[in-house]
Amino acid sequence: MNPQPAPEHSAAYASWQRAVAGVLAKQRKVEPEDLGTDPERLLDAETYDGATVAPLYTPADELAAPPLPGYAPFTRGARAGAGGWGVCAHYGEHGGAVATNRLILDDLRNGVTSVWLTIDPNGRRGVAPDEVAATLEGVLFDLAPVRLDAGSAFEEAAEALLGVADSADVEDRSEVRLTLGADPWTLQIRNGSPVEGAGLDEAVALAVRLAARPERIRTLVVDGTVFHDAGASDAEELGASLAAGVAYVRALADAGLDVEHALAAIEFRHAITDEQFAGIAKLRAFRRAWARVADVLGAPDAGAAAQHAVTSNAMMAQRDPWVNMLRTTLAAFAAGVGGAGEVTVLPFDHALPGNAPGVSERFAARIARNTQLLLLEESHVGKVADPAGGSWYVEQLTDALARQAWGVFQEIERDGGFGAALDAGVIAELVATTRTARADDIAHRRTSVTGVNEFPNLAEPPVEAAPAADGGLLPSVRYAEPFEDMRDRSDRHLADAGVRPSVFLATLGPVAEHNQRATYAKNLLASAGVDVVESGPVDDGDSLAQAAREARLQVAVLCGSDGRYDSMGSESVAALRSGHAARVYAVGSAGRFTSTEGAPDDYLTPGIDVVAAMTHLLDLLEVAR
Repeated sequence: MNPQPAPEHSAAYASWQRAVAGVLAKQRKVEPEDLGTDPERLLDAETYDGATVAPLYTPADELAAPPLPGYAPFTRGARAGAGGWGVCAHYGEHGGAVATNRLILDDLRNGVTSVWLTIDPNGRRGVAPDEVAATLEGVLFDLAPVRLDAGSAFEEAAEALLGVADSADVEDRSEVRLTLGADPWTLQIRNGSPVEGAGLDEAVALAVRLAARPERIRTLVVDGTVFHDAGASDAEELGASLAAGVAYVRALADAGLDVEHALAAIEFRHAITDEQFAGIAKLRAFRRAWARVADVLGAPDAGAAAQHAVTSNAMMAQRDPWVNMLRTTLAAFAAGVGGAGEVTVLPFDHALPGNAPGVSERFAARIARNTQLLLLEESHVGKVADPAGGSWYVEQLTDALARQAWGVFQEIERDGGFGAALDAGVIAELVATTRTARADDIAHRRTSVTGVNEFPNLAEPPVEAAPAADGGLLPSVRYAEPFEDMRDRSDRHLADAGVRPSVFLATLGPVAEHNQRATYAKNLLASAGVDVVESGPVDDGDSLAQAAREARLQVAVLCGSDGRYDSMGSESVAALRSGHAARVYAVGSAGRFTSTEGAPDDYLTPGIDVVAAMTHLLDLLEVAR
């Protein structure tokens, strides 16, 4: 919905429109009246789901206020009032039972409030089921919820966890909250096919068997992060999660559970990125959509979705990993403000196969934990119920996202439901389009990844390249990977040759003339791991040719002002070729080089596909793939 001025604000809005028109007209070198009656529309942005984000929202965009937190459709929160969220930390992927137990107890004493434990039958990538008791020794089950990431071992892991819970000294067993992590859909996606003995039938049977227990047990998990990591948009992740959740509810109902117990048996996990407003709206929109499912099923009061928000793995970068601290802080804020029941912040070096160079695993985990504690204990974010509620922007974005997610859900339902759509490749095709569009935006630097495709630090130590992701029905990607691949090539070249791949940067005229384009070129080249040897300011072809001969580099990049290109651009290209350069790039407009003989071989300008251009450059420099 495009904002229109309310009558009482029409004069102020018109004044703002004139100011916008004045700035945009100057930028575009046109007259303000040439921009039409609504010049602010030129500032609209569009999400990958097709929703329009306006530059300004007014009272005309106000929607009817949804009910308070704790009341259907739960847009403003699943629980009544304020109270913050659970600080959940992930354990088990490193170290055995004794070491993991020590970490869990230390974290629980220092602010963590719930445990997320990885289980692996072989004990290599998680705690073995027979080690669950030792791992959770000393955990107070009525105070600290426990959730499992059990993969194909969910039945064995559930039995182990329930055995520990049964022996715990708990006065009121209804205060014990357990999530057993049975998620056959995600297991099928990651494995490439259903896993025998760990499918939907087994998960449903487990849920039905445990439904009468006094503890609050959520047997099934819908892990939306698997769609997010495959490149899905927010609405696609939510729509696929809705479809998977409905498939679980149908199966549970067919097995004899009533609707209320079926809804109560499911937890949802969603990825939250550093786009804070989108993250806030995402969680609110899903609660509204899931409440609609519950309403259709005849149990509107049972439609409060249990949400576990995890900071996005896809947004994490290997390069300049310290920036990930800022990304996860924004994501944690969005998750808390958006009303997640539990939030897990991934360590800042999560994308690295090992820890960040010189950084201990406990340091990274402590920073992740304290990110949430700062928001809760110092910023008091959790003391306000639905802090974003009433924001015209957030409410509009929530409404648009809920409607778009519902549309995705309906599309999957038309294709036969989640299982059929998954088997037919419908979901894979759905997210592939968004994944390609996002990758194109990052490659062209329309979307910035700080420290990767913008402001890279070429001097940072080489890092260990991540192994290729396992195959499955959906890929798992990170936004930075195409640039990281180029940097990995540069690192290997440095290790083999003792120097990074380099080009000659020819700068025409004084610094004031060429600095902007030279800075752009160095930033662009560094994003691919390419270093530069600078000529320094030059004013004639002879000096440039001499500098190129001394540099002895086969590729040159020419930087100068438009005026300098007019006066000596073709001469400079010829001088570089007579020096040593076999290939010459120019930074700037192609229209300044009118001589065919004096034209550069290619141009580096804003808007190019940086991944394609820099990959080609690395090939020219004979940098091994």
